[in-house]
Amino acid sequence: MAFSSGGGSGPMADINVTPLVDVMLVLLIIFMVTAPTLSYPIDIDLPQKSLNPPPQTKEPPPPISLRIDASGQVYWNEAAQPVSALQNLMEVEVQRDPTNQPQLEIDTSPDADYGILAKVLASAKNAGMIKIGFVQKQG
Repeated sequence: MAFSSGGGSGPMADINVTPLVDVMLVLLIIFMVTAPTLSYPIDIDLPQKSLNPPPQTKEPPPPISLRIDASGQVYWNEAAQPVSALQNLMEVEVQRDPTNQPQLEIDTSPDADYGILAKVLASAKNAGMIKIGFVQKQG
């Protein structure tokens, strides 16, 4: 406890906060230094810049339109298909020319079940499709 040096009416009851502030600043600096080391790196395989792009020898096939409506029905080029048949359809498209695959354009309704979309994406991955895009129709 600190004692009053002035004309005193008893001991001074104020707490000295300077050591507390010093300790808090040291802890803040320690956390600021160690926080970046606690993050986990994510490996991303980015495409590299090429001065000589490979020549486009083949005309790309027309894209495949895959639509998922709010009720969960899947349409492959405007023809209704069960989700279980999608992987076979995708494998047929991939086997036609694995180096020149058509792009799979997926259009989902905002009210569609995410589970259906997850099954469609899993089917595309298992079939070996590499060109997958998401589109949103206006209207």
